[in-house]
Amino acid sequence: MDVAIDRGLKVGVHARFLFRMSRRCGPSIAESRGPAQELGASGRLLRRVGRTSLAGPASLYSGERALAQRQKPRTAKRRPRPSPAPHADLGAGSRWPAVRERADATGDVAAAGQGGPGLRARRRPGLDLAAVAADARLLEEVGYDGVAVEETKQDPYIVMALAAAATTRLRVSTAIAMAFPRSPTITAMSAWTLQKLAKGRFTLGLGPQVRAHIERRYGLAWSAPGPWMREYVAAVRAVWRCWQDNRPLDVKGPHYALNLMPPLFNPGPIGHPDIPIHLAAVNVQMCQVAGEVADGVRPHPICSADYIANVMIPEVRKGAARAGRSLAHFNICHKPLVATAPTAEELALRVGDVRARLAFYISTPSYRPAVEYHGLGDLARKLSLLARAQDWDEMPQYVSDEVLELFAVVGTHEEIAARLLQRFGDVVTHCEFSIAVKGPVDKQRLAEIAAVAHAHSSDAVRGG
Repeated sequence: MDVAIDRGLKVGVHARFLFRMSRRCGPSIAESRGPAQELGASGRLLRRVGRTSLAGPASLYSGERALAQRQKPRTAKRRPRPSPAPHADLGAGSRWPAVRERADATGDVAAAGQGGPGLRARRRPGLDLAAVAADARLLEEVGYDGVAVEETKQDPYIVMALAAAATTRLRVSTAIAMAFPRSPTITAMSAWTLQKLAKGRFTLGLGPQVRAHIERRYGLAWSAPGPWMREYVAAVRAVWRCWQDNRPLDVKGPHYALNLMPPLFNPGPIGHPDIPIHLAAVNVQMCQVAGEVADGVRPHPICSADYIANVMIPEVRKGAARAGRSLAHFNICHKPLVATAPTAEELALRVGDVRARLAFYISTPSYRPAVEYHGLGDLARKLSLLARAQDWDEMPQYVSDEVLELFAVVGTHEEIAARLLQRFGDVVTHCEFSIAVKGPVDKQRLAEIAAVAHAHSSDAVRGG
């Protein structure tokens, strides 16, 4: 969750909605239905509003940060770049004209960082930690059922602890926290502590990270993420069983050998020991691992509805079948690329942000399967070359309106809930989006959108 506070307005939450949805998941996965589920606090929101063949609660979430726009000083000569492909021309014929810079919620113009449009730096911190508690209470007040935070510019466990302590109903989730840079025992302790604080409202979302970050940002040796994550989740759960049931700790694998747990370092049992684990995924191997060992999967934003339905869900089923597991309570939690604003004029700014983010995602080799599924391999390779040259400013112009609308959902605040339901209502159990709350009018709009999601019946979500 990213919270942008404007103290003069008292309210500054970027709220993300999650709906429970699904039709395409298929009858081979058991269905379940239940009452509204109590979920967690401070960034993203969950609410059980329907039924799904993957049997997961629907939700409303809060969280996405406003992406910074392009304003990078040019001090060195740049390499010649290829001309945009004809289909990607964003000139006068584009529905959404390019926007070169814009003001953020407090009037500051954000500048592009060296990490590319998907990881833009900001001139001020994007999250006011001192305001997390108040923002979490706001989300609870307007009808959100859960919140989550990704691990980008702050420790997600600390942020979720602040949110959990300030609320009584919201579900708190890491979405996601990095797995491999932390020992399974460290992750187990962080999750155990948060679950105890939240009284059963915590979900542990874990992700593997791509090779460059594992090696060059975290200083670890690279290993195939699928087998590594399978072993990692098993190790975390073994530590939990040791604490809850006093079982001997005995983990033996290629990456971890854990067999020591002195009483001094054993926190003992807690009241809600069953902590759900969700895994971030793009490729088929991680989807299978999620089906084998996890309680949910989080498709990357680059994953379209068709890719989730036709590639990811079948692979989740394969993994579950191999492990002999039921998917009756398995969740598919997706944060798609969303451009939304109060008016059409403001929407054009958000479209520019999302186009830049999408260009960055398409350029990333690790996300290539989700892009090549749509026959866009040539575009991905072209953008990869531009990213390697750090030509971030030029990348968005290669993303045509057609490609944008394939991966992103675009609409005003009045339109966006219905469009998300239309796109993902038969595919995922949870679907997230964000709007900025900068005052009473935005707060009321947020509550109205929450009410629409809460009113969505089970049959409507499942399509009958």
